[in-house]
Amino acid sequence: MPTINEINIEIMQGNFTNDQLNAIGQAIQFRRRQIGLQVKRQIRVGDTVKFYHSKLGLDLQGPVRAVKIKNVSVSTPQGLYRVPANMLEVV
Repeated sequence: MPTINEINIEIMQGNFTNDQLNAIGQAIQFRRRQIGLQVKRQIRVGDTVKFYHSKLGLDLQGPVRAVKIKNVSVSTPQGLYRVPANMLEVV
């Protein structure tokens, strides 16, 4: 199986057509949705989860306040965040 770096290099330097790149993007979106559904099935209100906040450059964690259709509300010391489920990890 190729490494992630090999895949990235092939995408950036390969000779893919626009249709092929669109298909790769759709496959990535599909997988992200599947990961989100798996995480939403595992968590309940009150469970502690963590996620990476790219603007702060920190891992934040806190209890789940609500599980919604597209996002999960997580209460952290920095405030309440609505986080896509595929970005969460159960602690």
